[in-house]
Order: sequence, then structure tokens, then C-alpha cells
Amino acid sequence: MSIVLVINSGSSSFKYQLIDAETGIPHASGLVERIGQEQGRVKHTVFFPPAVAGEPAVTATDATFERELPIEDHTAGFQLMLDAFAEHGPSLEQHPPVAVGHRVVHGGARFFEPTLITPLVEINIDELAVLAPLHNPGALQGIRAAKAAFADLPHVAVFDTAFHQTMPPAAYTYAIDTALAEAHRVRRYGFHGTSHKFVSEAAAAHLGRSLAELRQIVFHLGNGASVTAIDGGRSVDTSMGMTPLEGLVMGTRSGDIDPAVIFHLARRAEMTIPQLDDLLNKRSGMLGLAGVSDMRDIEDGVARGDEAATLAFEVYAHRLRAYAGAYLAVLGGVDVISFTAGVGENSPQVRAAALETLRFAGVEIDAARNEQRGRGIRRISTDTSRVEVLVVPTNEELEIARQTIAVTV
Repeated sequence: MSIVLVINSGSSSFKYQLIDAETGIPHASGLVERIGQEQGRVKHTVFFPPAVAGEPAVTATDATFERELPIEDHTAGFQLMLDAFAEHGPSLEQHPPVAVGHRVVHGGARFFEPTLITPLVEINIDELAVLAPLHNPGALQGIRAAKAAFADLPHVAVFDTAFHQTMPPAAYTYAIDTALAEAHRVRRYGFHGTSHKFVSEAAAAHLGRSLAELRQIVFHLGNGASVTAIDGGRSVDTSMGMTPLEGLVMGTRSGDIDPAVIFHLARRAEMTIPQLDDLLNKRSGMLGLAGVSDMRDIEDGVARGDEAATLAFEVYAHRLRAYAGAYLAVLGGVDVISFTAGVGENSPQVRAAALETLRFAGVEIDAARNEQRGRGIRRISTDTSRVEVLVVPTNEELEIARQTIAVTV
């Protein structure tokens, strides 16, 4: 009895996956999007055996069903999800979930572990929306709709920020007026924690080594990107801050920037706070530098000799190396470096560029291994490298399912 329905809800969409937390085998997944718009869409995929544990990628024997229709709200969306299970399978009567796990982006400093959702927890998630206005309100909508659809099941919130609550005060404290920071909850929280936790544990298991003995650096590189220093399974530093804007260069986010740039643009360009917010979150990063946000397009531009794409790639890689060096110092050395998420798992160029200056620390990449494609965990370091370098596909749904089971069973 370890099947969990995992929900990742936003303001106008939600993703779902029915997964066995014990075996890692997914039974179905789907997406309900454009909620509240003129025309919504439902996409439902059924995974047929033989499924690969921990790898929900669609195979030739799987079936995907889609339909378009107006979707009034999240409650209507959940009913359409239930209709899809009833019509296309798998049957929820034959594969009944024992709990529902919800991804919640921001848990502030209040939540440091998966938490059974009660009315008080909902109030807290709502209050923390001030720290994640684009994420927490949508998660709360999904929670309430899911509780209506699955009233008899326990519901668990798994917070992206929770894994980073082990950071020491020196790592999470900003050097501003203490009273002001405390009054407005200004500190570094970190994100992608569910992924960083899953990958660090998977890397240790793959190597057959105790998590407690390893110093790890995990690069989660997708359209959003972060890197975390992990000592003995505990996050001790991470690149994202109070919001997901801080840190690495990302698809559309600037990452680290001198705060005075904001004042300068406000004064000289007469930009408003909403305009500056939009600039740094949606029109910066790779998009701002090269006009495209997808790393595949950037790499194509580099191959063509496009100057803007080449500079964007170099800025991106420079920031990766800077954080890798910083976290080597934070950890006092490193045993394992892992790459995950869309860019981390699929770009040999990014992986090579991120580590090319780290031979002094015992990091050696095998060029042939780095170029090889694969679905599972794979080693890309040389046989003589003192540091293990891995590509570890992330599986946040499985991690959420595992944490949900841990709370409810």
C-alpha cells in the first residue's frame, strides 16, 4: 500500500502523477492547464508495463490522451483528472492511492520536513505567499481542490525550501539591519530542495557509500537553476536566496546582480518596481543576453559562431565555476559532483565547461563518457579522478511520494 498521487499545482495549471513510492514505478501522469481561460487542456498518460522504476519517460507502449475544453477552476480540473483515470485508466479502485502529496514552493522557516496538511497548515501556506506570490497561492488552490476530490485521504505538503533548513545562520543570513530582516522574514531560504535531496541520496546509493560520509555538490540545471553544497546529507549552502532569483544565470532570471543596478535603473531609466521585477525574472538570464532562453538554442548559436550566444554561454559557465569553487571551500573539498535536470542531464558542453578549471581539486572528466547519452545514473569522471562526477536524473515526484508515505504510514 504505497501508491501516492503527487500534485504540483500552479495558479492556472497542475501536474499529477500516480506513483508507487516503494518501487518507484509510475502508473500514470498528466497535466491540466489553462484553468480559467477560454480553452483549457487535459493531457493524461498511462504507463503500461514493463515500467522502469524511477523513470516515468513515455515509451512506445504507453498511451497519451488529450482533450480541450473550458476549465472553470481547480475543482473542475480535478474532476477532469478523475474522469481521465476512469475512462483511460489505470483504475483508481484497482490502484488506490493511500495519500496525496503536494509540492509547495515556499515553507519559509516554519516548515523543515514533510507536513500533514491541516487547516492551520493551509493558513501558514497562505501567509507565506508573500514570499512566493507566484507559487504558494496556486499550490493552496490545488490543495483545497484535491482535498475535496480525495476527502478520505491524508494530504501532505512537501516544501521546496525544507531541505535547506539545515543551512547554518552564517549561510542564510543577509548582512542588513537585523530587526528589519526579522520583521519581514528576509533571509536566504533556497529552492529545488526536493531535487537536491533526491539526487544526493541517489548518488550515494549508486556509489554504494554512506550518505553521511560524503561531501557533495549538486547542480540542478534547468530553465531555473541552482547549486547546493551538501555535507553528510545536509544542505549547508545553496545558490538561490529569499526567492529563486538569486544565484546562477538561468533561462530568464538574472541570478546574482549588484542591488545598486536596481536603484540605477529606477533613477536613470525611470523603471518602476513591477517593471524591474519583470526585467530580472522574465527578461534576463540567457534570454536577456542572447534573445533565447533554451540552452539547446544557445549551443546551436555557439556552433554557428554567434557572438551573443557565445557570450551568454561563457557568462553562464563562469557563474557555474564560481559557485563550484566557492562550495569547494565551504565543504573543505568534495567527494561527489552531480548534474541533474534538463540542462544538467542533457548538455555535455555545460558539464565540461562547469568543471574545466577544477583539475586542481581532483576533478577529471572523461570526454567520451561525458558525451554518452543514457537514461539512468552514469559516471562521467575518469577512472583516476579523485572526485566522482555523475549525471543523476532527478525524480521530484518520487521524492515527494516517498516523503508523503513517511508521514502517513
